[in-house]
Amino acid sequence: MSGSLSITSAMADPALLDLPWELPLESWPSDTIAALPKGISRHLVRFAHLGEHIVAIKETTAEMAKGEYEMLRTLQRLEIPCVEPVAVITNRTDAEGEELKPVLVTRHLRFSLPYRALFSQTLRPDTATRLVDALAVLLVRLHIVGFFWGDVSLSNTLFRRDAGAFAAYLVDAETGKLYEGGLSNGQRENDLEIARVNIAGELLDLEAGGRVADELDPVRISNGIVDAYRALWTELTGSESFEAAERWRINERVQRLNALGFDIEELAIKTDESGTTVRIQPKVVDAGHHQRRLLRLTGLDTGENQARRLLNDLDSYRASYGKTELDEEMVAHEWLMRVFEPVVRAIPSELRGKLEPAEVFHQLLEHRWFMAQRAGHDIPLAEAVTSYINTVLRHRRDEATVIGPPTDAFTAAIEVVPDTASIAAIDPDDERDWRLNV
Repeated sequence: MSGSLSITSAMADPALLDLPWELPLESWPSDTIAALPKGISRHLVRFAHLGEHIVAIKETTAEMAKGEYEMLRTLQRLEIPCVEPVAVITNRTDAEGEELKPVLVTRHLRFSLPYRALFSQTLRPDTATRLVDALAVLLVRLHIVGFFWGDVSLSNTLFRRDAGAFAAYLVDAETGKLYEGGLSNGQRENDLEIARVNIAGELLDLEAGGRVADELDPVRISNGIVDAYRALWTELTGSESFEAAERWRINERVQRLNALGFDIEELAIKTDESGTTVRIQPKVVDAGHHQRRLLRLTGLDTGENQARRLLNDLDSYRASYGKTELDEEMVAHEWLMRVFEPVVRAIPSELRGKLEPAEVFHQLLEHRWFMAQRAGHDIPLAEAVTSYINTVLRHRRDEATVIGPPTDAFTAAIEVVPDTASIAAIDPDDERDWRLNV
């Protein structure tokens, strides 16, 4: 390998030097490559082992690699869900001194999948809708910080399960541009139209291959991102007027935004000359309301919907044991030690790559609720854990690394809170096929 190899990285990982940069990416040996599902890309992309991690390596031009690397770092500082940039590798040459393409290296987002890998045979309409809704949330967050994507699509997004929904992460930022003064309505509408057209094309492609359910309408699903985006954008940024006597509507607006997972850092409140009409408008909206509360109370870093579900169970625990008057952080620590962590420890080590711990806990709560509905009485948590592991988790695909075969029997015992402990209520109409593939 030529000594002119150039590595630009903020991480300074010496393991980067161990990868075969002197070979074209398509020729890398199998012991270096990680067998993970990947989406469609205009560039050659392969996954590789880097020390204890897995990275995605994309061949591109030096200018595009450097630009995307810096853009991803900027988006991370803005707390936008996206893949983590690792390095840019340039000045690659093979054994004969022939120039090889520069590459961008990003860290693989554990427990995430491209949309094509979120189903085994056919994509159902409700799953497609949840994917599109997640992408709409991501697009709104990007537009709020002034980022024009320019290539919005399911293929340029990774998805992680988030308590019955999905959380979307930006993967490809090479066409994106950040505008300090924010985006115009025309730029936002342009991105939205790109998203609508690309999603329709992706779903129509799946339909042509017989990989969507008969009742799935690609055009209707793709149009759904427009409605979802506009509704969320209006709620987050739209102004609202009301009579001065209805000042309670200020708190109501804040609570609605909190329920959507957003905090208001600044709220513009104005009255007219007569003082009878009040106009309010959020000026700075920060995503992750429930995530921050859960992280503050327990140290758990989860998805927004997962955080909401875990907080519901924590609140239910406080009510069940008459601890509502006690310090919230103290009770949260007790719940973590007596409820959450015993469940996580009960998962056999060979199954821990199936789902994130927070997603396992969310699915366990649903599983226990459905068991209780069928049995007509409360189900002890230990019994629910055993049932969930053997009937649900064991049969899932491995979403942390490589999809593997079923494993051996579960034989773990756990210490949990007494059987009378309450679990946060679950909507009985929300029973989806999460036990199978989606």
